[in-house]
Amino acid sequence: MLAVTSWASFQCPLFGVPRAVATHPWFIATLFDAYWGFITFYVWVCYKQTSLLARLAWFVAIMLLGNIAMAAYCLAELLSISSRDALIGVLTTRREGPGKLGLVLAALGIAVIALA
Repeated sequence: MLAVTSWASFQCPLFGVPRAVATHPWFIATLFDAYWGFITFYVWVCYKQTSLLARLAWFVAIMLLGNIAMAAYCLAELLSISSRDALIGVLTTRREGPGKLGLVLAALGIAVIALA
């Protein structure tokens, strides 16, 4: 994802999508599909994260970075359990505190949009 996103950024600025593309019904439908998926994933993140700051940071990160932020969250959750723990812990263990990863990714997402 990082490679193809970087490649696309060098080919065309983020907000340089031609009007004919941005207003095409399938482009709009694809965006709706993606963002409803992001919101569905975010509901799970809200369940797992108990801190309001973490929830806000992950919302910003997911909405601005999409699958990159979602993959980072899943990998962080997988790496947080030991090989002896049940995999159900990834799905159900709740996290206290804001967590650094969400804050960093939210800041990165804001920076990407600001630089675009």
